[in-house]
Amino acid sequence: MKKLLLLLLVLGLTSGIYAQRRPVAKPAKAVIFAVLNDGKMIEPIGYIGAKGAMTQAIDGASDAPALTAFHRAYFAKGKMFPLVFGGKVAGSVAVISSNSTSDCGKNTADVTTKTTRSALKGNIMALATNARVTKPGSGVRRLPTAAERAEIETLVRETFTKNAISAEVAKNLKYHNLTALDVNNDGQAEMVGSFWVEPSATEREVLFFIAELGADKKYRFGYSESRRIKQAETMSQDIKDVDSGAYHERLIDIFDVDGDGDSEIFSYVMSFEGAGFNVYKRQGDAWVKHFEGSNYHCAY
Repeated sequence: MKKLLLLLLVLGLTSGIYAQRRPVAKPAKAVIFAVLNDGKMIEPIGYIGAKGAMTQAIDGASDAPALTAFHRAYFAKGKMFPLVFGGKVAGSVAVISSNSTSDCGKNTADVTTKTTRSALKGNIMALATNARVTKPGSGVRRLPTAAERAEIETLVRETFTKNAISAEVAKNLKYHNLTALDVNNDGQAEMVGSFWVEPSATEREVLFFIAELGADKKYRFGYSESRRIKQAETMSQDIKDVDSGAYHERLIDIFDVDGDGDSEIFSYVMSFEGAGFNVYKRQGDAWVKHFEGSNYHCAY
């Protein structure tokens, strides 16, 4: 009997030591994804850290072990993430499949999307995240009213003419999107837009902006960036690809990364070899880049 008790005691101590030494799985980092391709694909934008700090997530050019680990943590079949639309959870995203060794999708996953809002299609994109939604956004994401559009288009034309675009060319505005949002639940709409004009048959002047109401209740640009793209500068050597969306900066959605009640604005820039992502944060009366990242896919 004494020998049996001694054996049980030794086994108990051994198992206790083993349990203490056994590695404890670390919780997955908070990551935010762009929901692209009509809601059929997700791609990581970045990790969200303390106080809303953002860092680059996995990239298509990352080494194989890092890609494999990321896929295991985030892209397991059936893995689900809340869908964010208008800064508010409005559905879910479920992973169907992924392949860390694919030619051009090493850091993406195929998904199915369920949404209680507008179907995701073309320029209507969304976000997905495993980050805790501490302060949900307003959920406002709509088309501008006729009056709002007219006021914004006046600002757009003024910006183009300042960039040596003739008034005649600036009359013929084209756009990918103009979206009304409410980033801080104050009942006043911010506008995010992507416009362009055609200075010539082989050139495009593109403009991305964030506009908001000033104290005088008139819209002004809190952020704007315009640039001239020439056909010879495009990877395809075809300027019409710019008209289809390449090189344009476009709205994804909004999300409050730091929980201060003021949502950040996420945008997407599609290129021929990868994707660029920008996150804008309000700073006083202006909007500044809070994060800028890029993901390599494959050679064109």
